[in-house]
This record gives sequence, structure tokens and C-alpha cells, in this order.
Amino acid sequence: MTEHTAKVAFRPSDDALAYLPEGPCQYGEGKLSWVAIQHGGESREGSINVLDLGSGSNDQHILPGRPGFAFPTEDKSVFLVGVERKVGFYNIGSGQWVDPPGEVRGEEDGTIINDGVAYRDGVIFGTKDVEFTDPKASLYLWLPGMEEPVKLRGGQTCSNGKIVLTREGKEFLLDIDTPTKLVVEYPLDGDARQLGEPRTVLDLREVPSYPDGMVITPDGRSVIIAMYNPENVEEGEARQHSLMDGRLEALWKTPGSPRVTCPLLMEIGGETHLFLTTAVEHMPEEEKPQHPNAGCLFRSAFPTR
Repeated sequence: MTEHTAKVAFRPSDDALAYLPEGPCQYGEGKLSWVAIQHGGESREGSINVLDLGSGSNDQHILPGRPGFAFPTEDKSVFLVGVERKVGFYNIGSGQWVDPPGEVRGEEDGTIINDGVAYRDGVIFGTKDVEFTDPKASLYLWLPGMEEPVKLRGGQTCSNGKIVLTREGKEFLLDIDTPTKLVVEYPLDGDARQLGEPRTVLDLREVPSYPDGMVITPDGRSVIIAMYNPENVEEGEARQHSLMDGRLEALWKTPGSPRVTCPLLMEIGGETHLFLTTAVEHMPEEEKPQHPNAGCLFRSAFPTR
């Protein structure tokens, strides 16, 4: 097992942007996009942000609600976005939906769209209980033209990291429902729009922090999971685990920032780098001076095998 220390790559300009950054994505050469899920504990507003890694400049685009994800498309102005309970294509230039979005219906009050993974021309995504207490959230599939996403499975509390895998011509969904501290795998039938029964791939219940966002390594053999630690600890971490045997293969530490939310692997100049978003969310005021890098974006070289 190897251990690395990530360094601060971007420090948000204000508390609103530092509160809950997530969902980093590559956005062309030398840029990445990310979402600020909400601009403070009482805020009902979030944004899509585009960061130039070279200059350090960040362009913010306010959204009509709290986003769970925003995936860039071929049109640089258009993102595939989940906001509150709506999902569709949103133009950050005009500040409008490109077409009428699909809408999650039938869930109890207190849930909004959370993390997702691009799938076919659409997205598989989950919702979350904003109080992080009740299993009233669900997994959904949305494809362009759907007025209402297809419900794939219920019984989740905070639906987070997702990866779609293909093995022997069959598709599978890796999924994290954060409070369970488990990574599970569902057989995925995209044509029938349904999931099979889950099996546990990784059991992280012995780890004090909570699994959040997740990406697969370039060789497809392991996953890197951002670990969200709500406690008053000196640093956060992301963990790389083998999908074959669950073994912990690598750690990335984030000094001064315990709440790690999402990872991104991105190639820059022929080398792969790991980026990690972190958050200030729910941090007591008296603890903030102890965590000067909370809410920052971290960066580390990613060693090839």
C-alpha cells in the first residue's frame, strides 16, 4: 500500500463556493468543471463552475436550485445536469434548459437529486435525503425525451459514487449508498431499464469516514473512493481498493480538509493526475480554523502500475 499527500490546487474565493464542492469533470484541455451543490447551509442555490488549472481563474454559473451533478457535453455551453428533482440539458450561457427537463415524481418530501454517472445518452443517478437519516431516496435512469426518469431501485438514504462496468458483454452498476459504507454491484439491463440483485464488492464499515464519490482506475482493476469524515480530524483521505479482493492499494491524504467528496482522474501533458474536491459542509465554526484547506480542490500525481 502506498500513501500520497495531495496539494491544494484551487482555493475557492468565498465561503459559498467552499461549502459543498463535488462532481469534478474534465472540461477540455487544462480545465475542469465542478458543481457547488449549495452555497451555504441554508442556501437553496448552487452553481456550475469551470476552473482553468493554468491561470487559476474560476467561472461561476448560478443554477435554479441545488445540483447533484453536471456533465459537460460536446457543446461547451451545455451540461447534462440534475438540479433539485429535474434532470436534462442546461445551457450555462443562456441560463435556460435546452428542452423541458425530466422530473422525479413520487418521492417523499426532503429528497433531491445527488450523484450520477453518464450512461448511453443520458444518466443513471440517485437522490438523497437532505437530512441524511431516512431511506426514502432512490436510483433512477433518465434518457433524453423522458418526462419522468425510470425508477430502478428504492430504499437509499444518500446515493453517491457510481460507475458502469462491462464484463463479458454484460453491464453492471457499481453504487454507493453512503450510510451503509458498502460498495455494491448491480447487474444492469439498460434495454429493459432495470437492475438485478446487488452483491457487496467492498465493505468499508470498519473505516471511520464515509464513502462519497468514486472513479475507476485506468486499468479497470480498482476504484478510488473519496472519504467524507464529519469528525474533527487533521486530514481527509481518498482510498484506492482492488475490485478483485478488496485490498487497500493506496491512500491520498488532504491536509487541513477532512471532508473529501469526489475524485477525478484527468490526463494533463501525457500524465494522469488525481483531483479531489473537499467541503466545509456542517463544520462547526470553532473547528474551521483547524481546517484551513476545507473546501479546496486538491491535486496529486497518479502513479501508473
